[in-house]
Amino acid sequence: MNHANSEPLRIESSLPRNWEVERSFHDKLYEWMSGAPWLAISAAGHGIVLLIMWMIPWELFEAPKSVVIISQVELPVADPFLDPPLPEKVDPMELDKPVDPVENTVDTPQDNQVETPFDSTDSTGEQDNLPDAPFDGKGPNDVIGIGNNSGSKLGHRGDGTGGRTGKGGGGTEVPLEYSLQWLKAHQSADGSWDCDGFTSNCGHVQSGSACDGAGEATHDVGMTGLATLAFLGDGSTVRSGRYREQVAKAVKWMKDQQDADSGAFGEKIGHSFMYNHSIATLAMCEAYYFSRSPLLKRSAQDAVNFISRARNPYGAWRYNSPPTGENDTSVTGWCVFAMASAQEGGLTIDPEGFVGAAQFLDDMTDPATGRTGYDSVGSASSRVTGLNDQFPANTGEAMTAVAILSRVFMGQDILKDPLIDKGADLLKQRLPEWDPDGLGNDMYYWYYGSYALFQLGGPRWDAWNKSAKKALVDNQRLDGDFKGSWDPKDAWGHAGGRVYMTALGALCLEVYFRYGRVLGGR
Repeated sequence: MNHANSEPLRIESSLPRNWEVERSFHDKLYEWMSGAPWLAISAAGHGIVLLIMWMIPWELFEAPKSVVIISQVELPVADPFLDPPLPEKVDPMELDKPVDPVENTVDTPQDNQVETPFDSTDSTGEQDNLPDAPFDGKGPNDVIGIGNNSGSKLGHRGDGTGGRTGKGGGGTEVPLEYSLQWLKAHQSADGSWDCDGFTSNCGHVQSGSACDGAGEATHDVGMTGLATLAFLGDGSTVRSGRYREQVAKAVKWMKDQQDADSGAFGEKIGHSFMYNHSIATLAMCEAYYFSRSPLLKRSAQDAVNFISRARNPYGAWRYNSPPTGENDTSVTGWCVFAMASAQEGGLTIDPEGFVGAAQFLDDMTDPATGRTGYDSVGSASSRVTGLNDQFPANTGEAMTAVAILSRVFMGQDILKDPLIDKGADLLKQRLPEWDPDGLGNDMYYWYYGSYALFQLGGPRWDAWNKSAKKALVDNQRLDGDFKGSWDPKDAWGHAGGRVYMTALGALCLEVYFRYGRVLGGR
């Protein structure tokens, strides 16, 4: 048989294809059991995922619901130190009209009791160390303490009376108000008192009536401190009183001038620096006491620390920091007053400062006469010699007055100290008397003499008070923009200018109530 051209033999399989096989129940069961381990693993995995999702606190991822709090109390949104409550606008020269001394000597309850969110706890959570009854004397001769029914070194300030109480001040209420109004009108917008540029704030009364009497720009910090002390002395603070806006602005400006590292106020320029710093420190410590603001506590404490570092070891103070070994009575006095104010406000001081200052003042005082010298025993004040040698010698006892008041501040026994008694006799021999030419005037001496003899009381204070009131009240300017100020006709008027004279003049007129009197005087 020829197979060459025949087609290949095709053998058809008689087995069915896979998809054609009809599987039995046993076949399906076998197939399912073969894949069971993987199904178990898959089921277990899904179970774990579901468990994890169930345990997640999904409410944390929900958007917070809006909460609306309805309150009838408007919460304060600003610190009064930075944004104080503003008093009703008053024309700075409104006092052209006759003034009722009673109406102008007492703050209204609304003005003197302004509620503010000041907290007495500082930023570290530490409670300010302030007594409930400030300046209460703990002994019979505590610094400027318990006499005159004041119970307070700061007299009646802040007790709702406006501060203006005290015997012997009759006839000074209106001149004091005029002086404060002048200072208010001539404060710069930034809160300072500009010694040489304050005239830019003139023109409140009539055009062309701008003041003269510019001082030196290097004294702006110190003069701002003096003006602030005048408003604080009248009873205003950074948060209460008729002049609270002026105080708050001034304190903020001074705080802005403070070096964050050293605590020093202003630039270390010339001999005026330590004067500027110590006066600003005194003002800051008083402002802190009344406000109890943590913002001011840190500033005041840093400033006091600077004073402590500037003291000569075992000695007192002069112009330099770090100290160079030189001391003088004038700078020492301001540093003592700043430290005493800080101590009474609950701040930390170096008590050795009082020890060194007391020893230095004793060394400078002539035991035979009671006269305290500037930088040597019984020497004349630099205010009437040297730079100001055109002024007659012995026109005042400025350094003697500084020493007396410093001893009072440091708690020495004024009834038993012969140096105080003899020095007070010298002050009585050199009573304030206004010299039209300015050669015999010394507002610095009148300020210290007023406060020193007020503490002692008695015939010497009576004689001084009568003479000082006449010198100040009779020679206060009452015309135009000058109204309320004093011409800078004195030994240092060229340096501090009209701001200096007016701030110290106001402080002199506050002597009757600014501080309490030790032992009620003699």
